[in-house]
Amino acid sequence: MIRSMTAFGAARLDAEPGTLNAEVRGVNNRYLDLTLRIPEDLRFAEARIRELVGQHAQRGKVELKLSYAVSDREGLRPIDIQALQDLAQQLARARAVIPDLPAPTLGELPREGNARGGLDPEVWSPLCEQACVQALAEFSANRQREGARLAQAMLTMATEISHIVDQVEAELPSVVAQHQERVAQRLREALVAASPDGFALISGAELTARVAQEASLFGLRVDVAEELTRLRSHLQELQDILSDTHGHASKGCGKRLDFLFQEMNREANTLGSKAAALSVTKAAIDLKLLIEQMREQAQNIE
Repeated sequence: MIRSMTAFGAARLDAEPGTLNAEVRGVNNRYLDLTLRIPEDLRFAEARIRELVGQHAQRGKVELKLSYAVSDREGLRPIDIQALQDLAQQLARARAVIPDLPAPTLGELPREGNARGGLDPEVWSPLCEQACVQALAEFSANRQREGARLAQAMLTMATEISHIVDQVEAELPSVVAQHQERVAQRLREALVAASPDGFALISGAELTARVAQEASLFGLRVDVAEELTRLRSHLQELQDILSDTHGHASKGCGKRLDFLFQEMNREANTLGSKAAALSVTKAAIDLKLLIEQMREQAQNIE
């Protein structure tokens, strides 16, 4: 599936120890740029979270935010008596210097198993993973929906390009014929201007041969059959990538599209440089505009 790099996903996990909220945001970027906003109490889950994000994204600037709230039941764990005694001794020494130092509140007293801010890695690591998996699932689903929309937009533009290519190919014979007629007219005018009896000095066969030679040279200069053929080939490749007929989605199709549009733009430039009629010039400009629009859309594809 074609996937966009721009998407959002969120999840809320309610469990006995507490509540976890996970949010994932992504925008386009050349490489994978991951930013984790995790409370210090949950840093033990960072490595696993990075691994999970890497399974869902290969490119893009991705930000994952994780927050938590401990349940009331979790907050009522037994007080750690030994730690409380140590705290009382420290408080007494501190009050010898600062007599009015206030005592800690009940919620600030040390609890049993509170070595890491009250969060047990064995309990909270699976919860962090579960919340992130749910958020990343929504994130990936939104990326696929947006990718499908971008692919459809590019396919519509590709159809317009195909019509332009067909139109240019159909007009080429008439362009050469018009040039041949202009060459013949100029030769007749030149002969009449040089001598009223100019046609008596040159045979019809010689005049026809000269016109045919000029038309042939002109046809070689404006021949864009090769460029049109390559454009059609690029359009077929574009169709294959966007339809994922060869599994390109797992091979960084965004980069493949960027290279493909560079090649298409090169053919459009050559078409414009060989233009022998205003209609062909206009067609080259229209092609470049459509290719640029597709290239902008592809910037958001992974």
